[in-house]
Amino acid sequence: MANLFQHVAMQRWLACAWLLMSLAIWGCHTSKPTLVENDGLPDRHKIQLDQLIIRSDVPLAKDEPLLTELQELRTEIIDTLKLGPPRRPVVVHLFSDEQRYARYMKAAFPNLPPRRAFFVGSPTELGVYAFWGDNVEEDLRHEYTHGVLHASLKTVPLWLDEGLAEYFENRRTGTQHLHPDHSRRLALAVSNGWRPDLGRLEHLEDVAQMQRADYQEAWAWVHYLLNEAPDGRNLVIEYCESLRQSSKPPAFASQLETLFPDADLRLTSYITMVLPTATRAAQAN
Repeated sequence: MANLFQHVAMQRWLACAWLLMSLAIWGCHTSKPTLVENDGLPDRHKIQLDQLIIRSDVPLAKDEPLLTELQELRTEIIDTLKLGPPRRPVVVHLFSDEQRYARYMKAAFPNLPPRRAFFVGSPTELGVYAFWGDNVEEDLRHEYTHGVLHASLKTVPLWLDEGLAEYFENRRTGTQHLHPDHSRRLALAVSNGWRPDLGRLEHLEDVAQMQRADYQEAWAWVHYLLNEAPDGRNLVIEYCESLRQSSKPPAFASQLETLFPDADLRLTSYITMVLPTATRAAQAN
């Protein structure tokens, strides 16, 4: 994910935005969708698979590999974070092609910039908007991750929302979700003097504030905590439980500091030493 949030996806590092009543998106906006006279939402085909609803221009079988993958992704997200059953379904609006999708989004959300996929949440629906194309798998994995999170939690801090979406958008390689482009760019940034700072990242509340490096850093924190940091996975799980119970959770950075006062240094080392090795090993296989 009452507040209204929207999500926009563009590229791997700029793949999402969510709309809260008080925030703008990438830019996110608070305007309601306007009536679309000629190009409405996909309504030819509908499939419901538990808490996943697909409304599509394209005929899809229930055993379509893409749908099976989304169901498996939902299970993995819930199991990884111990989220419990989602409280709301996520609706995927899948257009037949980019042109029809673009016409609808321009008419329905005229203040939004053109992007490849959107995640839009309201009190009545958690919706993913995308089109059938070369990047549909990655787009849906990313956007659907947001949907599962907001269906399960009362609130999701921006850094964690984006970090988890970046994390799960790529299929798992072995036991990890690797992102070779993020790994390479982060290692280069460290060599040029950049250092991670979760406290700074956590203070970003508007997606319009986030830069390319912020998405990469958010992914790196999530990857480090879930795969490397001692007791890091449990810390994330406990934090998600607090997000499930309260819309005003405590700061995560302060909790992490009690475990690792040198967390920023640890992540820097992880970026320069562990991630490149893991990425090369995955690519070799």
